[in-house]
Amino acid sequence: QVQLVESGGGLVQPGGSLRLSCAASGITFRFYSMAWYRQALGKQRELVASIASDGTTNYTASVKGRFTISRANAKNTVYLQMSSLEPEDTAVYSCNAIHRTLYAYNYWGQGTQVTVSS
Repeated sequence: QVQLVESGGGLVQPGGSLRLSCAASGITFRFYSMAWYRQALGKQRELVASIASDGTTNYTASVKGRFTISRANAKNTVYLQMSSLEPEDTAVYSCNAIHRTLYAYNYWGQGTQVTVSS
């Protein structure tokens, strides 16, 4: 049974930082590309950042320079370090795992709420 469990969300003031974690089980983690998506209330889900199995990273323009995605294959965990947070970053953040070649193997976590507010 595949599980992706996110943690680390919460309430933070503008300009603050949070680190999200996503612990995976039931998959051979090193063979998967990992990504963080977010969905704000009333908006479409958007890709925030991704990290391939070879460590290549990509970011959406609005978070470049503020967010950093990383992975620890030994811990089956992907992280999203978020700094200089803005109210516009408020959303439910979800973790995604997709096999590097077998795209049908595509899994989602349940999401964690991030609220940026004073």
